[in-house]
Formats: sequence, structure tokens, C-alpha cells
Amino acid sequence: MRQFIVLGHDAPATAEFPLDDLSGAGRLDILCRCVGAAVFLSHGIREHVRMHLVVSDEYTIRFDSDTLRRLYPDERTIAARIRDALDQRADAIGHLPAEVSPGMELYRLGFEATLDDVASDGPVVQLHAEGTPLPAVSPPSDPIFVLSDHTDFTDREAELLAEHAEQRLRVGPETLHADQTITVAHNWLDTAGYTEY
Repeated sequence: MRQFIVLGHDAPATAEFPLDDLSGAGRLDILCRCVGAAVFLSHGIREHVRMHLVVSDEYTIRFDSDTLRRLYPDERTIAARIRDALDQRADAIGHLPAEVSPGMELYRLGFEATLDDVASDGPVVQLHAEGTPLPAVSPPSDPIFVLSDHTDFTDREAELLAEHAEQRLRVGPETLHADQTITVAHNWLDTAGYTEY
């Protein structure tokens, strides 16, 4: 399974945000594109992918592609589903999630707890503009990619990643948007490190 943890530093932690101004809602537009890049293919949904969207270091919305239903690739629909999830935050108690819909759950977990929760599933890989280039290493099995939204990792997040991450990789010579980075990471894995097409 491939997993992605995306940190939404400025994303709203409540359901009180407009669907008509996603960029003004803590750059929720970027996070919606990340969800889309992680779980969707052209005319389909990827298998065996989990996306963990950490919102303001308070909540984590988990998207599981194998059971995901009623989610469509446009930003507005994804944002509406995120709003549905945050509207049920009172039902998330400790490590018990609020079940939003098939394939979507809301956890009352910040970044550290989410990282601790999934770190045993596979190698943690930080995606960062200053990492080792992807072609220089072999793709890991069952990776957990961690990346930030439009802002850099905080000092505390960088410390946690230094403790947990086995690798720090970059997807190319140019700095890309987070959703583009996810697409490149998928392609790297899809092609077994750019060797199988």
C-alpha cells in the first residue's frame, strides 16, 4: 500500500468555510488537489492508497481508496467532503474515528500521532525540495510519503521527520506544488523507478 501524509498548516479545523473561496480557506484548494492526485486515475480510483490529510495539526482525515465511495475529482466536491468530515469532529473521540462515509474517516489526531499510527506500515519518506533525487534510489515497498502544503515544515515537524523518516527525497530539479509532487511520486512507483513503462 502507498500512503501519503499531507500537512495542511492553515486549513480550517471547522466546517465553517465557503466552497466558493477555497484558496482563501487556508489554501484548501491545494489540499483538495492533493487528495485528487493521491487517489484518482483518469476515469478511476487507484487501488491500495491511503491519504492522510492533517488539518491544522488537530484532525486527520483519512481517505482509503479501496473502500472510497461518493468522491469525485473536482476540488469543490472534495472540499465539500472535507467539510462533511469536519462537521462530524465531535464524533471523533481519542483514536476512535468518526466515519464520514465509505472510505473516509476523521480522527482527532495531529501530525505526530498520525505519524506514530502509520509508521509501522512501511518506510517513512519525506518529500522535500532539498532531498536526494528519486532516480538515485530504489523505490521502497509500502512507502509512507510525507509532504507539506504551500508552507515548509515547522521546526517540530522537521524534528519528528528526522526521527521517523528513512529517506528524504526530491521529485525533480524544480520545486513543485504538493499535488504535482504526489503525481510524480506515483509515477516513480508505477514505473519501478522509471524503468518499466
